[in-house]
Amino acid sequence: MKSEHAPRRAIIRDWMALPPEQRQSPEQAAAFAARTAAARDFRCAGDRPARILAWLQPRTGRP
Repeated sequence: MKSEHAPRRAIIRDWMALPPEQRQSPEQAAAFAARTAAARDFRCAGDRPARILAWLQPRTGRP
């Protein structure tokens, strides 16, 4: 978990920096997670896009 802390914060910061209309739906979050997983390299047990999506779900639709 510690090795994921810095990448997690950076990814969430990137997500929240998007305009609100670009982070409203689960589909937008899934697309962002797929793009981000391909672009960033960090240690993760399991499916990297699914892990990123789990980080984004509580923030999806938030103004």
